[in-house]
Amino acid sequence: MKKSLIAALLLAASAFAQAEDITVSAAASLKEAFTDIARQYEKQYPDAKIKLNTAASGTLLQQLAQGAPVDVLATADLATMDKAAAQNLIRPQTRKTFALNSLVLITPKSSSLKIKQPKDLQQEGVKRIAVGNPASVPAGAYTQAALEKQKLWDSLKPKIVQTQNVRQALDYVIRSETEAGFVYRTDAALKPHAVNIVATVPTEKPVAYPIALTQSSKAANEAQRFVNYVLSANGQTVLRRYGFSAAK
Repeated sequence: MKKSLIAALLLAASAFAQAEDITVSAAASLKEAFTDIARQYEKQYPDAKIKLNTAASGTLLQQLAQGAPVDVLATADLATMDKAAAQNLIRPQTRKTFALNSLVLITPKSSSLKIKQPKDLQQEGVKRIAVGNPASVPAGAYTQAALEKQKLWDSLKPKIVQTQNVRQALDYVIRSETEAGFVYRTDAALKPHAVNIVATVPTEKPVAYPIALTQSSKAANEAQRFVNYVLSANGQTVLRRYGFSAAK
């Protein structure tokens, strides 16, 4: 009896030892979707614990480069993940594109301004436009490239209020602190009673979301299991619920 009890305790201890917590650094626009995915993942794998860290993709890259403990990186653009790969911060063989999004122009629900496309932002009534900092926020970089292509960037630049991430741009518009803003469609979809989507903004590069394991991860097996879950039918269902499209 004692031997059986000891064996059972050793087995339980072994199972506990195998449980590994992982930190997932994800772009701010993924916050709600990844919170749900993490919740479902932990329900399916009770031995796992996901710590979710969300911020602008450029900020996440900086954190990782400075030694922050991160197991999985998910960014809102390919360029930031390319930089992570160039700095040998990710395991390139694990990199996958898992979702697509689109850039939209939004206004406060209460706005009386006639804004239907980016060129309408040149009107005198538009004083401030919320845009993520192009240097660190992919939504901002997409916006700058799109406005430059339409030859609007230079004329609109004095009106632009740079934000730390795409969600801050959304908040500015919700609070009517700016007359307009550029965010992802999935962000605007979270607040349908507060903002109007007035235009979808064409982007030269697809708004694609890649995910990868970090080189520094000490829980690679658990991290890969989470990535696989994001790519699975269950993970993709959650992403679609929040308005993301499947990667082609």
